[in-house]
Amino acid sequence: MRRLIRSVWNEPRPPDPPARVWRDWVLAGVLVAVAVLEAVVRPDLPWRAVAVTLTIGLVPTVLWRRTRPLLMIVIIFAATGLAPLLTGGAAAEMYTMAYMLILVYALFRWGSGRSAVIGLSIMLGSVSLSILLGRLAVSGVIAAFAVMSAAIALGVALRFRARARLRELDQVKLLEREQLARDLHDTVAHHISAMAIRAQAGLATSAARPDAAADALHVIEAEAARALDEMRAMVRVLRQDQPADLEPGRGIADLEQLSSHSASGPDVHVEISGDLHDLPPSVGSALYRLAQESITNARRHARHATRIEVRVAADDTSVHLRVSDDGESSLVRRPPGYGLIGMMERADLLGGTCTAGPGPNRGWTVTAVLPRAGAAT
Repeated sequence: MRRLIRSVWNEPRPPDPPARVWRDWVLAGVLVAVAVLEAVVRPDLPWRAVAVTLTIGLVPTVLWRRTRPLLMIVIIFAATGLAPLLTGGAAAEMYTMAYMLILVYALFRWGSGRSAVIGLSIMLGSVSLSILLGRLAVSGVIAAFAVMSAAIALGVALRFRARARLRELDQVKLLEREQLARDLHDTVAHHISAMAIRAQAGLATSAARPDAAADALHVIEAEAARALDEMRAMVRVLRQDQPADLEPGRGIADLEQLSSHSASGPDVHVEISGDLHDLPPSVGSALYRLAQESITNARRHARHATRIEVRVAADDTSVHLRVSDDGESSLVRRPPGYGLIGMMERADLLGGTCTAGPGPNRGWTVTAVLPRAGAAT
């Protein structure tokens, strides 16, 4: 119980409460007009001048109900509590004063937990004082508590609904950031890794084979151009003032382009079998990115590797990807890098699996299984 009370007391205010807008001024004007109309058409209104002055004088509190909710509650309950001093203890309230419920709602919708507790104490104290002084009958007390509880419940409900909405938006932003991180790693990092490998090979062979250095520079230039093109495409999508590129992304049809023969690095062989023509774009894109990242990792980490094999096979329910190399297998366990984490996330988002580890004989093997439907069943 103490923990619950402490939690409520330390509850912060909702972020960015709306400032006064034109609707607030319209509401204030309508309340003033309604108060004047009630004073005209209600012949049994006691202490008419005091009641009208009090009601209209407190109308501006609705303008600051979001930014200063507790202060507005203090003002309105203090004013209504002191008003009987001017009327000899008689009630001088108008029906228009029902707008006080808007302030009660605003306190629990926009105030901090501390403000809500203090404001509730003030309201309960005011009602208790009215009971002790005989201003409220039992039926009036029950009605007051019922109406006040409804306003409080509405404020609390909308407060937590807005918080849930903010959490959903934060989750969406996090997923978008993760997606952007995966795309950056799987596209740009792939080309940069290729440039680094070619540069190292060119430096190693430049003394004995000057033409090899020139060939490496040509490859580096081509990879840099591809990296710039993909970066521009991503930036174009991220900029709000530019339309998204509707050109299809990488997919199954692009897997063959990963094949390569190189004198300074391992050859890449791609083998595709099974019926892959009706795969959803999300599955095709994931397969391409998984294969691309696996090849990049093999080129970067597989020592003395001469061959990288990419096999894609499909059956009635799933698609299987296997990427293996014949390099020296290292049994030293390292924390997974961002590439491996991104691969696992891609497979998991589609309801599939992705594992990586030393091969049965040599090298490293990445295995992924994705459902054909592109979602978990």
